Formats: sequence, structure tokens, C-alpha cells
Amino acid sequence: MRKTLRKWHLWLGWLVGVPLLFWTLSGFFMVLKPIEEVRGEHLLKAPAPIALAAPPRLPAGLDAAPLEAVRLEPRARGPVWVVDLGERTRIADAATGEWLAPYGANDAAAEVAARYRGSAALDGVRAIDPADPPTDWRRPVPAWQVAMDDGTRFYVEAESGRIAATRTGWWRAFDWMWGLHIMDLETREDFNNNWLRIFAALAMLATLMALVLLPLATRRKKRARG
Repeated sequence: MRKTLRKWHLWLGWLVGVPLLFWTLSGFFMVLKPIEEVRGEHLLKAPAPIALAAPPRLPAGLDAAPLEAVRLEPRARGPVWVVDLGERTRIADAATGEWLAPYGANDAAAEVAARYRGSAALDGVRAIDPADPPTDWRRPVPAWQVAMDDGTRFYVEAESGRIAATRTGWWRAFDWMWGLHIMDLETREDFNNNWLRIFAALAMLATLMALVLLPLATRRKKRARG
């Protein structure tokens, strides 16, 4: 029995050794920096408090719209109403109540510039195709990518004008390591996939075998000494 267990334990060790190394390596990488720094939270100032000279005016037509939420939020251009209409979002000027068009490239760049705290220069602005979003965005919504010359990218939602994501070079490396950690390099979200289940089960089995072999080896050494 001991010889059979040792044989199986050896082969299982070779089989699960590589994923165990990946889990350890990726886990070590992901704790090297605070998650707030990975997310680039230090690169953006908090939005300025809303200052209104008069009570805000709600946009027309809200009584007939299928509303999910109405929020008053600060933007670079001033306070706006963000109106969630189920399948889409619209914004309206808080002072006049007039509906506003979705953000363009200049609007997105201005939104980032108003809150950016870094030293990099603007490298470019491009529209994101909701049907084919970049791997560091992965959201099927219209947005603008505002790129800086140090590799940092900000994603501004076109319909709400919100800076929805900050993606640094370190974030992209962290994201790849996370995909490696959960064995899902495609979506990097499925931590219930079969590869992870299989190798976790094999690693647990190898550990249980080691726990059985340890007392057997100890008793054998004691008999040899006696």
C-alpha cells in the first residue's frame, strides 16, 4: 500500500506542480501592491461638490419614462441629471432641465482632464465598439478610451459621462495574473471552470496522500532504528 501511494503521489505531484506554481506566483504578484494603487484610484481627484445657484430642474418627460433611477451627479461641465431608463442612460443639464447629447471625444477628454492628478500627457481618444470592447474594459456599453502617454487608460461612458474605469499598466498585469490564478485567461471572470475544479481536486488528493504517507514513513523509520 505504501509503495502504491508513493507512486501515485509522485505522479500527482508532477501533474499539479505546475498549476500550484502558477497559483503561488500569481497570488504573490497580486499582493505586491495595494489594490487601490492597482486600480489607479490615486490618479483621479474626487468629483467637486455640487454647487447650485438655484434648485435643479428635472428634465421634461420623466413622468412617462420607464425610470429605474435619477441621480444628480457632478461633471466637468457642471451638475447633470443621470437618468437610468432601463436599457439606456441619458443625461440632462441640472440648471435648465434640457436633455444633453451623449459625450463626444472632446467631452471625454475634458472629463478626465478635470480630475486627473498624474503627470502624463494625453496620447489620444478613441471610441469603443460595444460589440468588441478591449480586454481591459470588457463591458458592452458605448464608451471613450482616453489614453495617456504613460500607458494609463481611462474609460468614460458615453451616455452618462462617468469615468467608469482606470486601467494602468500594473492593472493589466494584475488582470492577467488573476486570469492565470483562476485558470480563465479568456474572460477572467469564471472561477467555477472545470480546469480549476480538476486541478484543485487533484491538489487536494495529493495532499491527502502526503498526510497518509507521512505517518507510514515515520513508523518505518522507527522500526528500522529498533
